[in-house]
Amino acid sequence: MDNEHYLDVSDLEPPEPLIRAIDGVKGLAAGQYLHLNHRIKPCLLYENLSRLGFDSDTRAGSSGMCEVFIWRQGDLTAEQHARQAACSLPRWQD
Repeated sequence: MDNEHYLDVSDLEPPEPLIRAIDGVKGLAAGQYLHLNHRIKPCLLYENLSRLGFDSDTRAGSSGMCEVFIWRQGDLTAEQHARQAACSLPRWQD
């Protein structure tokens, strides 16, 4: 099983990135996380993630992109894989 689901929404206009991200996390199986690539920090996404039972780690990707790693709260396998994937990138600075 592939633990990472990659979703690039960097070329989409609002509200499509938010819709696709929510659909993406809802489809995650146990042990899986979503790696979201966006051109900006998706501020509206975070309140939705919390409400739906997800946690995240936001990092600065190449060329100023925002990389968000998202997993279901309590899924320790997914969290471990997401944090391992994220650790090579610097933390996002607001």
